[in-house]
Amino acid sequence: MHIEINYRDGQSSDSLDSKLRASLESTLGHLTDRLTRVEVHLGDENAHKSGPADKRCLIEARPKGLEPIAVETHGDDLYDTFEDGARKLKRALANRFDKHDG
Repeated sequence: MHIEINYRDGQSSDSLDSKLRASLESTLGHLTDRLTRVEVHLGDENAHKSGPADKRCLIEARPKGLEPIAVETHGDDLYDTFEDGARKLKRALANRFDKHDG
């Protein structure tokens, strides 16, 4: 499974990338053999102004032999928003695989 992380506002860092990759691999670990690629898009909707739920996370997964699936979350903290998105993607993939396998 290839993981690509994109930042809209240049907030990237090697330590944050590593933390996000480790979290995603842990959350989706049991599904990695069924996925070819996961793309994470992170951004701050209000740029440098503060505001409620201004962080955005879009995660797209590409399962082998199936159509891509994407989830989007918003929140106040970039990492928490990412974590919510990863959990949401895990549930969506489980539902997709259950329907496909069942």
